[in-house]
Amino acid sequence: MLTTLQTSYTDTRAGDLAWCLGGGPLPALAVRDLPLPGPDALTGVPGPLGTARLDGSNGRRATADSGATGGATSSRAGRRAAATGGRAGGEAAGGAGNGDGGCAAGTVQLRLLGASHQVVIAAGPGECLETVACMPGRRTPLPARVAEQVAGWEYEFAARIESLPPHVFAARAQEILALVDEHPRGLAGVFPGDPSAFTALVAQGSAERVLWRTWHAYPQEGRLVCTRSSLVLRGLVAVGPPRPGARCALARPGL
Repeated sequence: MLTTLQTSYTDTRAGDLAWCLGGGPLPALAVRDLPLPGPDALTGVPGPLGTARLDGSNGRRATADSGATGGATSSRAGRRAAATGGRAGGEAAGGAGNGDGGCAAGTVQLRLLGASHQVVIAAGPGECLETVACMPGRRTPLPARVAEQVAGWEYEFAARIESLPPHVFAARAQEILALVDEHPRGLAGVFPGDPSAFTALVAQGSAERVLWRTWHAYPQEGRLVCTRSSLVLRGLVAVGPPRPGARCALARPGL
């Protein structure tokens, strides 16, 4: 799903991003709720699309306009949602299911913030919340790698920052946005003023293990922040972030 965020843009830099594990949800500009199926679904057929909604918000990078609630979509998926006359909003209010009347074993929530992203997993032994954002009072650089235990989960995080020339940056940005728009479990938001200024997330997995990737684009400085995260039930064989070039539904090789 690709959406144009109804915000006023505030300039930030890749170096402003900080990482945090835990805490609570922050105000979001767009939210997508996805059901997590039972065990051994990690490499199976992509699951149901889940539900999505757009919300008003504020943050260092963007502040919501007074009419932001409901947002404006910019993709085939977004136009279809708009044509249903708010059906997606009603589904979101009712919570995430598995799309066929059954019950999911857990949920993953993708959240686009004015200041970047949050991912919230509620499954297995407990909840895990990851935040990568420009957070007031936090000046710790984004870590290259983190491995922690949280609520019965084994959590891993990795991040890198790419500096690209303008023509390469623009092409890469459009490729990532196209990928996320087509992905059954993706969410991307483009900030006004530049089609290459965006935050994007994709996720897949089961109630026992979840993988997700994010991209944060800063065209004003030609920098792209890429993160990979995994959450695996403690006691299972460790599954870290996908290896570069590995064939995974999360992304095409090279992204």
